[in-house]
Amino acid sequence: MTVNPSYPIGPFQACENPDLDVIHTWISEIGKTPAMLREVVGQLNDAELDTPYRAGGWTVRQVVHHIADNNMNAYFRFKRALTEDCPHVSSYQQDKWAALADYMMPVDCSLSLIDAIYSRFVALLRTLDHEDFHRTMNSEAFGILRLDTAVQRFLWHDRHHLEQIRSRGSYGRG
Repeated sequence: MTVNPSYPIGPFQACENPDLDVIHTWISEIGKTPAMLREVVGQLNDAELDTPYRAGGWTVRQVVHHIADNNMNAYFRFKRALTEDCPHVSSYQQDKWAALADYMMPVDCSLSLIDAIYSRFVALLRTLDHEDFHRTMNSEAFGILRLDTAVQRFLWHDRHHLEQIRSRGSYGRG
């Protein structure tokens, strides 16, 4: 079976109506992401950071900056869903963001930002009850999205990009 290098862990598949214990397991996994990301990229030199994880893909550096930007957006969307009735949450043109000059900066700035965002996000998520996770947002990309599904997407997104970084350059060899 050939692995699609764009989606090395496979496409997102939601677990419908998870109980609170399952959601808390996902939250604990989300909390591990900053350390996992630091471990994966901490060994890389600038040349490796500036190498695409696959042919035609972003560089590892761009992926790290994207994780920070995407998860800042996710955090704000989540907070809006907790404080508004099914807010419309916009998307952003991630490929255009990845082409901006700040995506060429050292990854340390985004790793620090990821530490801070995840600290706040995980602290918030741990305080929510089961009904809070039934709140919704209206996503341009996904339509009406419950927060229990948004948590799953958040975790999948992180693991998807971590695996892209881990497997960089391994596609096509065989």
